[in-house]
Amino acid sequence: MQASKFILPKNSSISEVLKTIDQNSSGFVLIELKSKIIGVVTDGDIRRQLLEGAMLEDKIDKCINLNFSYALEGDTRESIIKKLDGEFHFLPLLDKQMKLLSVLSKKNLPIDAEKLNYARARAPVRISFGGGGSDVTNYFSRNAGAVINATVSFYSHAVLSKRIDQKVIVRSSDLNEEVTSANIMEFLETKTSLNLIQSLVKIIDPQFGFELDIFSDYPNNSGLGGSAAISAAVLGCFNEFKEDKWDSYELSEIAFQAERLDLEIAGGWQDQYACTFGGINFIEFKHDDNIISPLRLTEKTILELEANLVLCDTGIKHDSGAIHKDQKNSLNKNADIEKLVELNVQNTYDIKNMLLKGRLNGFGELLGNAWNYKQQFSSKISSPEIDELYSAVLDHGASGGKLLGAGGGGFFLFYATGVNKSKLIKFLEKKLLRIYPIKFDSQGMQSWKVRIETNLSHKYHLDK
Repeated sequence: MQASKFILPKNSSISEVLKTIDQNSSGFVLIELKSKIIGVVTDGDIRRQLLEGAMLEDKIDKCINLNFSYALEGDTRESIIKKLDGEFHFLPLLDKQMKLLSVLSKKNLPIDAEKLNYARARAPVRISFGGGGSDVTNYFSRNAGAVINATVSFYSHAVLSKRIDQKVIVRSSDLNEEVTSANIMEFLETKTSLNLIQSLVKIIDPQFGFELDIFSDYPNNSGLGGSAAISAAVLGCFNEFKEDKWDSYELSEIAFQAERLDLEIAGGWQDQYACTFGGINFIEFKHDDNIISPLRLTEKTILELEANLVLCDTGIKHDSGAIHKDQKNSLNKNADIEKLVELNVQNTYDIKNMLLKGRLNGFGELLGNAWNYKQQFSSKISSPEIDELYSAVLDHGASGGKLLGAGGGGFFLFYATGVNKSKLIKFLEKKLLRIYPIKFDSQGMQSWKVRIETNLSHKYHLDK
Protein backbone atom coordinates (compact mmCIF):
# COMPACT_ATOMS: atom_id res chain seq x y z
CA MET A 1 0.00 0.00 0.00
CA GLN A 2 1.17 3.54 -0.76
CA ALA A 3 1.07 6.20 1.94
CA SER A 4 -0.21 8.81 -0.51
CA LYS A 5 -3.48 6.89 -0.78
CA PHE A 6 -4.21 7.29 2.92
CA ILE A 7 -2.67 10.58 4.11
CA LEU A 8 -3.76 14.16 3.44
CA PRO A 9 -2.71 17.41 5.15
CA LYS A 10 -5.03 19.11 7.62
CA ASN A 11 -5.75 21.98 5.19
CA SER A 12 -7.21 19.67 2.52
CA SER A 13 -10.67 20.29 1.15
CA ILE A 14 -13.64 17.97 1.44
CA SER A 15 -13.41 17.40 -2.30
CA GLU A 16 -9.77 16.30 -2.07
CA VAL A 17 -10.60 13.94 0.77
CA LEU A 18 -13.43 12.34 -1.18
CA LYS A 19 -11.16 11.76 -4.17
CA THR A 20 -8.55 10.09 -1.95
CA ILE A 21 -11.18 7.89 -0.28
CA ASP A 22 -12.37 6.87 -3.74
CA GLN A 23 -8.81 5.95 -4.72
CA ASN A 24 -7.97 3.88 -1.64
CA SER A 25 -11.40 2.16 -1.49
CA SER A 26 -11.04 1.99 2.29
CA GLY A 27 -13.66 4.53 3.32
CA PHE A 28 -11.27 6.82 5.22
CA VAL A 29 -8.18 9.00 5.10
CA LEU A 30 -5.70 9.93 7.80
CA ILE A 31 -5.07 13.58 8.49
CA GLU A 32 -1.50 14.76 8.94
CA LEU A 33 -0.16 17.87 10.66
CA LYS A 34 3.57 18.52 10.97
CA SER A 35 4.38 14.98 9.83
CA LYS A 36 2.16 13.45 12.54
CA ILE A 37 -1.16 11.67 12.13
CA ILE A 38 -3.66 13.66 14.20
CA GLY A 39 -7.00 12.17 13.19
CA VAL A 40 -9.13 10.28 10.71
CA VAL A 41 -11.96 11.25 8.34
CA THR A 42 -14.43 8.66 7.07
CA ASP A 43 -16.90 8.94 4.22
CA GLY A 44 -19.63 8.85 6.87
CA ASP A 45 -18.13 11.89 8.61
CA ILE A 46 -18.22 13.79 5.30
CA ARG A 47 -21.82 12.82 4.52
CA ARG A 48 -22.96 14.18 7.85
CA GLN A 49 -21.18 17.52 7.23
CA LEU A 50 -22.64 17.80 3.72
CA LEU A 51 -26.16 17.20 5.07
CA GLU A 52 -25.55 20.03 7.54
CA GLY A 53 -24.72 22.39 4.66
CA ALA A 54 -20.98 22.05 4.14
CA MET A 55 -19.59 22.64 0.63
CA LEU A 56 -17.10 20.49 -1.28
CA GLU A 57 -14.63 23.38 -1.34
CA ASP A 58 -14.71 23.70 2.47
CA LYS A 59 -11.75 22.61 4.54
CA ILE A 60 -11.96 19.22 6.20
CA ASP A 61 -11.43 20.58 9.76
CA LYS A 62 -14.95 19.97 11.04
CA CYS A 63 -14.98 16.37 9.77
CA ILE A 64 -11.81 15.22 11.55
CA ASN A 65 -12.22 12.64 14.33
CA LEU A 66 -9.36 13.40 16.71
CA ASN A 67 -10.30 10.51 19.02
CA PHE A 68 -9.55 7.75 16.54
CA SER A 69 -8.39 4.15 16.99
CA TYR A 70 -5.00 2.94 15.82
CA ALA A 71 -2.30 0.38 16.61
CA LEU A 72 1.15 1.38 17.79
CA GLU A 73 4.41 -0.27 16.85
CA GLY A 74 5.12 -3.01 19.36
CA ASP A 75 1.45 -3.86 19.88
CA THR A 76 0.82 -7.59 20.05
CA ARG A 77 -0.77 -9.44 17.18
CA GLU A 78 -3.45 -10.55 19.64
CA SER A 79 -4.52 -6.99 20.45
CA ILE A 80 -4.64 -6.02 16.76
CA ILE A 81 -6.69 -9.09 15.82
CA LYS A 82 -9.17 -8.30 18.60
CA LYS A 83 -9.66 -4.76 17.24
CA LEU A 84 -10.15 -6.01 13.70
CA ASP A 85 -12.49 -8.74 14.92
CA GLY A 86 -14.63 -6.03 16.54
CA GLU A 87 -15.96 -2.88 14.92
CA PHE A 88 -12.88 -1.89 12.90
CA HIS A 89 -12.39 -2.93 9.28
CA PHE A 90 -9.13 -0.96 8.91
CA LEU A 91 -6.54 0.01 11.46
CA PRO A 92 -3.64 2.44 10.94
CA LEU A 93 -0.34 1.25 12.39
CA LEU A 94 1.68 4.19 13.72
CA ASP A 95 5.17 4.55 15.12
CA LYS A 96 5.92 6.32 18.38
CA GLN A 97 6.17 9.65 16.53
CA MET A 98 2.63 9.09 15.20
CA LYS A 99 3.86 8.53 11.66
CA LEU A 100 2.01 6.02 9.49
CA LEU A 101 3.75 2.69 9.02
CA SER A 102 0.96 0.66 7.46
CA VAL A 103 -2.78 0.23 7.19
CA LEU A 104 -3.88 -3.12 8.62
CA SER A 105 -7.14 -4.80 7.76
CA LYS A 106 -8.88 -8.15 7.98
CA LYS A 107 -7.44 -8.87 4.53
CA ASN A 108 -4.03 -7.30 5.19
CA LEU A 109 -2.47 -8.58 8.38
CA PRO A 110 0.75 -10.32 7.30
CA ILE A 111 2.36 -13.04 9.39
CA ASP A 112 5.55 -11.82 11.07
CA ALA A 113 8.74 -12.56 9.21
CA GLU A 114 11.00 -15.07 10.92
CA LYS A 115 12.75 -13.40 13.84
CA LEU A 116 16.36 -13.66 14.88
CA ASN A 117 17.06 -16.21 17.60
CA TYR A 118 19.74 -16.99 20.10
CA ALA A 119 20.34 -20.45 21.51
CA ARG A 120 20.67 -21.46 25.14
CA ALA A 121 21.83 -24.75 26.59
CA ARG A 122 22.70 -26.20 29.95
CA ALA A 123 24.34 -29.49 30.83
CA PRO A 124 24.64 -31.08 34.29
CA VAL A 125 27.77 -32.45 35.89
CA ARG A 126 27.93 -36.01 37.15
CA ILE A 127 28.83 -37.96 40.26
CA SER A 128 30.10 -41.50 39.80
CA PHE A 129 29.27 -44.48 41.98
CA GLY A 130 31.61 -47.10 40.53
CA GLY A 131 33.45 -48.54 37.57
CA GLY A 132 35.99 -45.76 37.09
CA GLY A 133 38.99 -46.84 35.05
CA SER A 134 36.97 -49.26 32.93
CA ASP A 135 35.69 -46.51 30.60
CA VAL A 136 39.08 -45.87 28.99
CA THR A 137 39.58 -47.28 25.51
CA ASN A 138 42.77 -49.18 26.28
CA TYR A 139 40.85 -51.17 28.93
CA PHE A 140 37.51 -51.93 27.27
CA SER A 141 39.19 -52.77 23.96
CA ARG A 142 40.29 -55.97 25.79
CA ASN A 143 37.71 -56.31 28.58
CA ALA A 144 34.12 -55.17 29.00
CA GLY A 145 33.85 -52.02 31.10
CA ALA A 146 30.90 -50.70 33.09
CA VAL A 147 30.20 -47.62 35.21
CA ILE A 148 27.29 -46.17 37.14
CA ASN A 149 26.96 -42.43 37.35
CA ALA A 150 24.28 -39.85 38.01
CA THR A 151 23.90 -36.25 36.92
CA VAL A 152 23.21 -33.66 39.61
CA SER A 153 21.73 -30.19 39.40
CA PHE A 154 24.89 -28.16 38.96
CA TYR A 155 25.20 -26.95 35.39
CA SER A 156 27.39 -25.46 32.74
CA HIS A 157 25.48 -22.90 30.69
CA ALA A 158 26.06 -21.56 27.18
CA VAL A 159 24.39 -18.80 25.18
CA LEU A 160 25.04 -18.52 21.44
CA SER A 161 23.92 -15.87 18.97
CA LYS A 162 24.74 -15.51 15.30
CA ARG A 163 26.37 -12.32 14.07
CA ILE A 164 25.72 -10.57 10.76
CA ASP A 165 29.50 -10.29 10.28
CA GLN A 166 32.26 -12.90 10.61
CA LYS A 167 33.49 -11.74 14.01
CA VAL A 168 33.81 -14.30 16.84
CA ILE A 169 33.45 -13.29 20.49
CA VAL A 170 33.77 -15.90 23.24
CA ARG A 171 33.39 -15.06 26.93
CA SER A 172 34.03 -17.48 29.79
CA SER A 173 33.01 -16.40 33.27
CA ASP A 174 34.63 -19.57 34.67
CA LEU A 175 38.06 -18.62 33.31
CA ASN A 176 37.47 -14.86 33.48
CA GLU A 177 38.53 -14.52 29.86
CA GLU A 178 37.09 -12.92 26.72
CA VAL A 179 38.46 -13.42 23.21
CA THR A 180 37.43 -11.27 20.25
CA SER A 181 38.56 -12.34 16.78
CA ALA A 182 37.88 -11.03 13.28
CA ASN A 183 36.81 -14.46 12.08
CA ILE A 184 36.82 -18.14 12.99
CA MET A 185 40.29 -18.80 11.60
CA GLU A 186 41.77 -16.02 13.71
CA PHE A 187 39.93 -17.38 16.77
CA LEU A 188 41.35 -20.86 16.22
CA GLU A 189 44.88 -19.47 15.95
CA THR A 190 44.62 -17.29 19.08
CA LYS A 191 46.63 -18.38 22.11
CA THR A 192 44.09 -18.63 24.91
CA SER A 193 42.98 -20.80 27.81
CA LEU A 194 39.75 -21.43 25.86
CA ASN A 195 41.38 -24.32 24.03
CA LEU A 196 38.41 -26.66 24.60
CA ILE A 197 36.08 -24.17 22.90
CA GLN A 198 38.56 -23.75 20.05
CA SER A 199 38.65 -27.52 19.58
CA LEU A 200 34.86 -27.75 19.49
CA VAL A 201 34.57 -24.87 17.02
CA LYS A 202 37.19 -26.47 14.76
CA ILE A 203 35.21 -29.72 14.66
CA ILE A 204 31.79 -28.06 14.29
CA ASP A 205 33.09 -25.71 11.57
CA PRO A 206 30.25 -23.14 11.78
CA GLN A 207 29.75 -21.03 8.67
CA PHE A 208 28.87 -17.84 10.52
CA GLY A 209 30.27 -15.39 13.02
CA PHE A 210 28.95 -15.72 16.56
CA GLU A 211 29.01 -14.64 20.18
CA LEU A 212 29.28 -17.35 22.81
CA ASP A 213 28.97 -16.91 26.57
CA ILE A 214 29.84 -19.74 29.00
CA PHE A 215 29.39 -19.94 32.76
CA SER A 216 29.00 -22.67 35.38
CA ASP A 217 27.37 -23.25 38.78
CA TYR A 218 30.32 -25.15 40.25
CA PRO A 219 34.06 -24.51 40.79
CA ASN A 220 36.77 -25.49 38.33
CA ASN A 221 38.74 -28.72 38.89
CA SER A 222 35.87 -30.25 40.81
CA GLY A 223 36.17 -33.81 39.51
CA LEU A 224 32.51 -33.61 38.45
CA GLY A 225 33.17 -33.88 34.72
CA GLY A 226 32.97 -30.14 34.22
CA SER A 227 34.79 -30.04 30.88
CA ALA A 228 32.29 -32.54 29.47
CA ALA A 229 29.40 -30.43 30.77
CA ILE A 230 30.84 -27.33 29.08
CA SER A 231 31.30 -29.24 25.82
CA ALA A 232 27.75 -30.57 25.95
CA ALA A 233 26.30 -27.10 26.55
CA VAL A 234 28.30 -25.53 23.71
CA LEU A 235 27.42 -28.34 21.31
CA GLY A 236 23.78 -28.06 22.33
CA CYS A 237 23.75 -24.38 21.33
CA PHE A 238 25.29 -25.00 17.92
CA ASN A 239 22.95 -27.96 17.42
CA GLU A 240 19.97 -25.60 17.71
CA PHE A 241 21.09 -23.90 14.49
CA LYS A 242 21.40 -27.18 12.57
CA GLU A 243 18.61 -28.61 10.44
CA ASP A 244 19.93 -32.17 10.67
CA LYS A 245 20.54 -32.25 14.41
CA TRP A 246 23.01 -34.50 16.18
CA ASP A 247 21.49 -37.08 18.52
CA SER A 248 22.70 -37.64 22.09
CA TYR A 249 25.22 -40.32 21.10
CA GLU A 250 26.68 -38.08 18.39
CA LEU A 251 26.91 -35.11 20.75
CA SER A 252 28.77 -37.29 23.27
CA GLU A 253 31.15 -38.58 20.62
CA ILE A 254 31.96 -35.09 19.32
CA ALA A 255 32.66 -33.93 22.89
CA PHE A 256 34.98 -36.91 23.38
CA GLN A 257 36.69 -36.22 20.06
CA ALA A 258 37.40 -32.61 20.99
CA GLU A 259 38.85 -33.32 24.42
CA ARG A 260 40.45 -36.72 24.07
CA LEU A 261 41.58 -36.84 20.42
CA ASP A 262 42.08 -33.25 19.32
CA LEU A 263 43.44 -31.87 22.60
CA GLU A 264 44.97 -35.23 23.59
CA ILE A 265 43.77 -34.94 27.21
CA ALA A 266 43.78 -38.44 28.65
CA GLY A 267 40.57 -39.74 30.17
CA GLY A 268 37.53 -41.97 29.83
CA TRP A 269 34.21 -41.84 28.01
CA GLN A 270 31.68 -41.73 30.82
CA ASP A 271 31.61 -37.97 31.44
CA GLN A 272 30.53 -37.07 27.90
CA TYR A 273 27.69 -39.59 27.95
CA ALA A 274 26.54 -38.64 31.44
CA CYS A 275 26.39 -34.89 30.83
CA THR A 276 24.53 -35.33 27.55
CA PHE A 277 22.06 -38.08 28.50
CA GLY A 278 21.47 -37.14 32.14
CA GLY A 279 19.84 -39.27 34.81
CA ILE A 280 21.18 -42.28 36.72
CA ASN A 281 22.77 -44.56 34.14
CA PHE A 282 24.48 -47.91 33.88
CA ILE A 283 26.92 -47.52 30.98
CA GLU A 284 28.61 -50.50 29.36
CA PHE A 285 31.76 -50.11 27.29
CA LYS A 286 32.82 -52.66 24.73
CA HIS A 287 35.24 -52.73 21.82
CA ASP A 288 32.50 -52.21 19.22
CA ASP A 289 29.69 -50.54 21.18
CA ASN A 290 28.92 -48.29 24.13
CA ILE A 291 25.43 -48.65 25.57
CA ILE A 292 23.72 -46.25 28.00
CA SER A 293 20.98 -47.89 30.07
CA PRO A 294 18.94 -45.60 32.32
CA LEU A 295 18.22 -47.19 35.71
CA ARG A 296 14.53 -47.16 36.59
CA LEU A 297 14.71 -46.50 40.30
CA THR A 298 11.73 -45.98 42.56
CA GLU A 299 11.07 -42.47 43.80
CA LYS A 300 11.74 -43.67 47.32
CA THR A 301 15.18 -44.95 46.32
CA ILE A 302 16.06 -41.66 44.61
CA LEU A 303 14.91 -39.63 47.61
CA GLU A 304 16.88 -41.83 49.99
CA LEU A 305 20.03 -41.46 47.92
CA GLU A 306 19.63 -37.68 47.86
CA ALA A 307 19.06 -37.69 51.62
CA ASN A 308 22.13 -39.79 52.46
CA LEU A 309 24.75 -38.63 49.96
CA VAL A 310 27.11 -35.84 51.00
CA LEU A 311 29.08 -33.94 48.37
CA CYS A 312 32.15 -32.17 49.73
CA ASP A 313 34.76 -29.98 48.08
CA THR A 314 38.20 -30.93 49.39
CA GLY A 315 39.68 -27.70 48.06
CA ILE A 316 42.62 -29.69 46.72
CA LYS A 317 43.60 -28.85 43.14
CA HIS A 318 44.49 -31.63 40.73
CA ASP A 319 45.42 -32.32 37.10
CA SER A 320 42.99 -34.95 35.85
CA GLY A 321 44.76 -35.33 32.48
CA ALA A 322 48.09 -36.16 34.12
CA ILE A 323 46.42 -38.66 36.47
CA HIS A 324 44.59 -40.40 33.61
CA LYS A 325 47.80 -40.55 31.61
CA ASP A 326 49.65 -42.15 34.52
CA GLN A 327 46.77 -44.59 35.05
CA LYS A 328 46.83 -45.51 31.35
CA ASN A 329 50.54 -46.26 31.52
CA SER A 330 50.06 -48.38 34.65
CA LEU A 331 47.21 -50.30 33.02
CA ASN A 332 49.34 -51.13 29.98
CA LYS A 333 52.31 -52.30 32.04
CA ASN A 334 50.79 -53.93 35.12
CA ALA A 335 48.41 -56.90 34.96
CA ASP A 336 47.55 -56.37 38.63
CA ILE A 337 46.03 -52.97 37.75
CA GLU A 338 43.86 -54.58 35.09
CA LYS A 339 42.65 -57.08 37.68
CA LEU A 340 41.74 -54.23 40.04
CA VAL A 341 39.71 -52.58 37.29
CA GLU A 342 37.91 -55.91 36.71
CA LEU A 343 37.06 -56.04 40.42
CA ASN A 344 35.80 -52.46 40.21
CA VAL A 345 33.51 -53.46 37.32
CA GLN A 346 32.15 -56.39 39.36
CA ASN A 347 31.53 -53.99 42.23
CA THR A 348 29.61 -51.77 39.81
CA TYR A 349 27.24 -54.62 38.97
CA ASP A 350 26.64 -55.06 42.70
CA ILE A 351 25.82 -51.35 42.99
CA LYS A 352 23.42 -51.61 40.04
CA ASN A 353 21.56 -54.54 41.57
CA MET A 354 21.33 -52.77 44.92
CA LEU A 355 19.89 -49.65 43.33
CA LEU A 356 17.37 -51.51 41.20
CA LYS A 357 16.12 -53.43 44.22
CA GLY A 358 16.00 -50.28 46.31
CA ARG A 359 17.88 -51.91 49.17
CA LEU A 360 20.53 -49.38 50.10
CA ASN A 361 21.96 -51.03 53.20
CA GLY A 362 25.61 -51.42 52.34
CA PHE A 363 25.61 -48.78 49.61
CA GLY A 364 28.28 -46.75 51.43
CA GLU A 365 30.47 -49.81 51.71
CA LEU A 366 30.23 -50.43 47.95
CA LEU A 367 31.25 -46.81 47.33
CA GLY A 368 34.19 -47.48 49.65
CA ASN A 369 35.10 -50.58 47.65
CA ALA A 370 35.13 -48.51 44.45
CA TRP A 371 37.44 -45.98 46.10
CA ASN A 372 39.71 -48.70 47.45
CA TYR A 373 40.16 -50.20 43.97
CA LYS A 374 40.51 -46.85 42.27
CA GLN A 375 43.24 -45.40 44.44
CA GLN A 376 45.46 -48.36 43.56
CA PHE A 377 45.30 -47.57 39.81
CA SER A 378 47.89 -44.79 40.13
CA SER A 379 50.02 -43.29 42.87
CA LYS A 380 48.67 -39.87 41.83
CA ILE A 381 45.02 -40.64 42.68
CA SER A 382 45.30 -40.29 46.44
CA SER A 383 47.64 -38.52 48.86
CA PRO A 384 48.33 -38.53 52.61
CA GLU A 385 45.98 -35.55 52.98
CA ILE A 386 43.17 -37.33 51.14
CA ASP A 387 43.77 -40.59 53.02
CA GLU A 388 43.64 -38.76 56.32
CA LEU A 389 40.35 -37.07 55.41
CA TYR A 390 38.75 -40.33 54.30
CA SER A 391 39.82 -42.15 57.44
CA ALA A 392 38.41 -39.33 59.56
CA VAL A 393 34.99 -39.28 57.86
CA LEU A 394 34.63 -43.00 58.49
CA ASP A 395 35.10 -42.21 62.18
CA HIS A 396 32.50 -39.44 61.99
CA GLY A 397 29.44 -41.10 60.52
CA ALA A 398 30.22 -42.03 56.90
CA SER A 399 29.84 -45.69 55.94
CA GLY A 400 31.90 -45.14 52.79
CA GLY A 401 32.67 -42.82 49.95
CA LYS A 402 34.91 -42.09 47.02
CA LEU A 403 36.83 -39.26 45.45
CA LEU A 404 35.15 -38.17 42.23
CA GLY A 405 36.75 -37.78 38.82
CA ALA A 406 40.32 -38.76 38.12
CA GLY A 407 41.38 -38.27 41.73
CA GLY A 408 44.10 -36.23 43.33
CA GLY A 409 41.64 -33.65 44.66
CA GLY A 410 38.33 -32.05 43.83
CA PHE A 411 35.05 -33.36 45.28
CA PHE A 412 34.52 -36.28 47.66
CA LEU A 413 31.23 -38.18 47.76
CA PHE A 414 30.26 -39.74 51.11
CA TYR A 415 27.32 -41.83 52.23
CA ALA A 416 25.85 -41.47 55.72
CA THR A 417 22.39 -42.32 57.05
CA GLY A 418 20.18 -40.77 59.71
CA VAL A 419 21.94 -39.10 62.62
CA ASN A 420 25.27 -40.20 61.16
CA LYS A 421 24.82 -37.69 58.37
CA SER A 422 24.43 -34.84 60.87
CA LYS A 423 27.54 -36.04 62.65
CA LEU A 424 29.46 -36.15 59.36
CA ILE A 425 28.34 -32.67 58.28
CA LYS A 426 29.37 -31.15 61.60
CA PHE A 427 32.80 -32.70 61.23
CA LEU A 428 33.25 -31.42 57.67
CA GLU A 429 32.04 -27.95 58.58
CA LYS A 430 34.49 -27.88 61.48
CA LYS A 431 37.24 -28.55 58.96
CA LEU A 432 35.89 -25.59 56.91
CA LEU A 433 35.07 -27.78 53.94
CA ARG A 434 32.20 -26.68 51.70
CA ILE A 435 29.25 -29.05 51.41
CA TYR A 436 26.90 -29.12 48.41
CA PRO A 437 23.34 -30.52 48.50
CA ILE A 438 22.57 -33.40 46.15
CA LYS A 439 19.61 -33.14 43.78
CA PHE A 440 19.60 -35.48 40.81
CA ASP A 441 19.05 -34.19 37.28
CA SER A 442 17.04 -36.45 34.98
CA GLN A 443 17.15 -34.39 31.76
CA GLY A 444 20.80 -34.17 30.78
CA MET A 445 21.81 -31.52 28.29
CA GLN A 446 18.89 -29.29 27.35
CA SER A 447 18.97 -26.72 24.57
CA TRP A 448 16.42 -24.31 23.18
CA LYS A 449 16.05 -21.23 21.03
CA VAL A 450 14.82 -17.83 22.21
CA ARG A 451 13.48 -15.10 19.96
CA ILE A 452 15.24 -11.78 19.82
CA GLU A 453 12.08 -9.67 19.86
CA THR A 454 11.63 -6.91 17.30
CA ASN A 455 8.82 -4.40 16.92
CA LEU A 456 5.78 -5.39 14.92
CA SER A 457 6.16 -2.29 12.77
CA HIS A 458 9.39 -3.53 11.23
CA LYS A 459 7.38 -5.96 9.15
CA TYR A 460 4.80 -3.54 7.77
CA HIS A 461 6.47 -0.45 6.32
CA LEU A 462 4.47 1.43 3.70
CA ASP A 463 5.92 2.44 0.36
CA LYS A 464 6.33 6.20 0.35
